[in-house]
Amino acid sequence: MSVNTNNAYGKISISDLAIAKVASNTALESYGIVEMVSRRFTDSLSLLFRKESGGKGIKVTTSGNRIYVDVYVIIKYGVSIGAVAESLKEAIKYKVEGFTGMIVDTVNVNVIGVKL
Repeated sequence: MSVNTNNAYGKISISDLAIAKVASNTALESYGIVEMVSRRFTDSLSLLFRKESGGKGIKVTTSGNRIYVDVYVIIKYGVSIGAVAESLKEAIKYKVEGFTGMIVDTVNVNVIGVKL
């Protein structure tokens, strides 16, 4: 799926993969995030055979002009999970809204593990 909008110059369509790449890069730049992980083992296998890389550990769902993002991360041991998650939510919301011009309704952070 994709997010669509119209302006005076025409129609704009942004794919979920493009949004996922922006969210993934933002997450990897955030303090306390070690890596992005897939939700399931089968997702990891499909990523191996996919030509396009990026968006790993991100699930983007769109409904109308609203964007919903699920993030799956491993965080650094010793940091506050709550503080890192809240910071990550705000950073992804800010960057994706700036990139798309659409409203990010929800960012769900799923901490899959902790790494030293």
